[in-house]
Amino acid sequence: MSGWTLGVIGGSGLYDIDGLEDRRTVRVASPFGEASGDLTLGRIGDVNLVFLPRHGAGHRLSPSSVNARANIDVLKRVGCTDVLALSAVGSLREDLSPGTFVLVDQYIDRTFAREKSFFGEGMVAHVSMADPVCPRLSKHAAAAAQAVGARVVEGATYLAMEGPQFSTRAESELYRTWGCHVIGMTGMPEAKLAREAELPYACVSMVTDYDCWRSDEAAVEVDHVIAVLMQNADTGRALVAALAAGLPPERDPSPIDTCLDTALITAPDARDPAVLAMLDAVAGRVISKANVTA
Repeated sequence: MSGWTLGVIGGSGLYDIDGLEDRRTVRVASPFGEASGDLTLGRIGDVNLVFLPRHGAGHRLSPSSVNARANIDVLKRVGCTDVLALSAVGSLREDLSPGTFVLVDQYIDRTFAREKSFFGEGMVAHVSMADPVCPRLSKHAAAAAQAVGARVVEGATYLAMEGPQFSTRAESELYRTWGCHVIGMTGMPEAKLAREAELPYACVSMVTDYDCWRSDEAAVEVDHVIAVLMQNADTGRALVAALAAGLPPERDPSPIDTCLDTALITAPDARDPAVLAMLDAVAGRVISKANVTA
């Protein structure tokens, strides 16, 4: 095998994945609560793949209800080495038309009702989010999107809003002045949590609509979004298969693999054992090493 175990988080419209060999479904418990659903495990060629629908089967979870901590924890728990997130977004730029696949490289987090860290009282850590996605995985994903005929744009800033309502026109105009390119409801804190779990993360944002900044057009409506989602979903599934088939024969390491080495700040004798137990998958590598050397 190649050493890759690719976790894939499917966004709106993408609730299953095709073409998996040795396909099986498992339920994995997390100390951070219920994940969005069961995990589908399998492989494409030499690449192991783990699929999780972000909103659950039938899209039963709203953006604010998605337990991103549990989702990332279970992906780490089953051995994922890298995570590809697919998400539906609105466009804040004229040139990013519906149907475009955008490789995000920056985020602005405007969410406020979600748990945003695995760490806290009893075990404090601070990871760098200066560059929130893994450039090597993003490059592989962009190549896969091009290979399946998608219109691809590399490099964009994603505005993560709380939702579930869409933006007001004033908000949409404000985000444009901030330099944002796309807007969605699920990119954060997912990307932050992947970083805390030492999982290189890339996001393919699939544009479904122009956000409501276009004053001469009707506002965003769900029925229009769903129509574009269905078109994007087939391309998204093909992209995942092309990505797995196109990954290098051996997984190349990422600096994100060891980002917790310099992130833990709580002294070993001040760490809460109960909190450490919850972090066994996310941070077990560095916690166990610290305990040995303390």
